[in-house]
Amino acid sequence: MPNIVLFSGSSHQDLSQRVADRLGLELGKVVTKKFSNQETSVEIGESVRGEDVYIVQSGCGEINDNLMELLIMINACKIASSSRVTAVIPCFPYARQDKKDKSRAPISAKLVANMLSVAGADHIITMDLHASQIQGFFDIPVDNLYAEPAVLQWIKENIVDWRNCVIVSPDAGGAKRVTSIADRLNVEFALIHKERKKANEVDRMVLVGDVTGRVAILVDDMADTCGTVCHAADKLVSAGATKVYAILTHGILSGPAISRINNAGFEAVVVTNTIPQEEKMKHCPKIQVIDISMILAEAIRRTHNGESVSYLFSHVPL
Repeated sequence: MPNIVLFSGSSHQDLSQRVADRLGLELGKVVTKKFSNQETSVEIGESVRGEDVYIVQSGCGEINDNLMELLIMINACKIASSSRVTAVIPCFPYARQDKKDKSRAPISAKLVANMLSVAGADHIITMDLHASQIQGFFDIPVDNLYAEPAVLQWIKENIVDWRNCVIVSPDAGGAKRVTSIADRLNVEFALIHKERKKANEVDRMVLVGDVTGRVAILVDDMADTCGTVCHAADKLVSAGATKVYAILTHGILSGPAISRINNAGFEAVVVTNTIPQEEKMKHCPKIQVIDISMILAEAIRRTHNGESVSYLFSHVPL
């Protein structure tokens, strides 16, 4: 692949390396470090003049440092005369702050979109945005890829009784995602309606649908402190589900998440590697990981060659 350079930020080296291997490329030379006053320093170690540049940086770990590093890398490539800079952001930072849900609340997702555009990004590739309208915060093209095809493949390969399962959404917001998966598998779906008094804390839960004597699969786009999915799992077990799985695209799993998962009645908690999971897997044997590097790699290849990306919305690249 001529005229393409792939750089990795410091947030998720493993994923970047997998993408590079899949594309048959070497990762570009870049040194990211911090000065003693904690300012971020980025040195691009090779020429990018006239090149099609892709920068892989996920919104995880030290989110603000990683976001700043991404902005600086985009800007460094832009002013070094690269022809196009694409930010590949598997997990989009601040995606949950996408509306004014109360007075004087910021819309930080829009701010991040503006910052990426101003830094000089020409194109964004991301995965399972918390709300797909976030694409509208940008005036540049955004490819919002789905983990759904990889999830369907995992369900068929790893859950023996998948034809008799129920796909469950832990909240009303994920209903669309869940119905889409249920239709593709030709199975039923259920919803859990929850009432929140304040952020990250769930109050009361009501199950809508029947899970008695069936395998229940909870599906959501992200799990942070895991309060919602663990409550939901308990609800499903008490409603008569035989086994409960959770499939979550972005396993942020911060704070008490790991201990909650260990104590909850899950058969397995399946996350993708949009966020590094190695450390968490050591502390929690229930966590399993779906590799989505081939989806990102194929999106990069198709974008670079000017091909359609929509094939990836319903298929896993071979």
